[in-house]
Amino acid sequence: MKVLILCTGNSCRSQMAHGFLQSFDENIIVRSAGTEASGKLNEKAVEVMNEIGIDISHHTSVSVDLYLGEEWDYVITVCGGANEACPAFTGKVKHRLHIGFDDPSQATGTDEFIWNEFRRVRDEIKEKFYSFYINDLKI
Repeated sequence: MKVLILCTGNSCRSQMAHGFLQSFDENIIVRSAGTEASGKLNEKAVEVMNEIGIDISHHTSVSVDLYLGEEWDYVITVCGGANEACPAFTGKVKHRLHIGFDDPSQATGTDEFIWNEFRRVRDEIKEKFYSFYINDLKI
């Protein structure tokens, strides 16, 4: 099973989803990429995942162009921008889904509020991707 998770910057939401999906089943091939990859991970995303025991610090932020010619069982967009800008794949894609989340990196306010937004979005990603795993991937 091969799953590609797309976001605009590939620095936060797609990285968290990648970490969760891989933690549910290490036999699934999971990759994440960005339509406009930032080239680095969001430090707060790395930290909130570490809080729950998932290390994504070794992930890289790469362009979706790297994966366009490959075959995928699922291509999943996690933000509106990536959903709208999702390129045409020359490879074979069995299922294309959109599972959207707020962008915690856009949160403004106190440090406490911003950290809480990262945790809230992290927990939503875990819940929705676990449901996807149980209902669509687990055989």
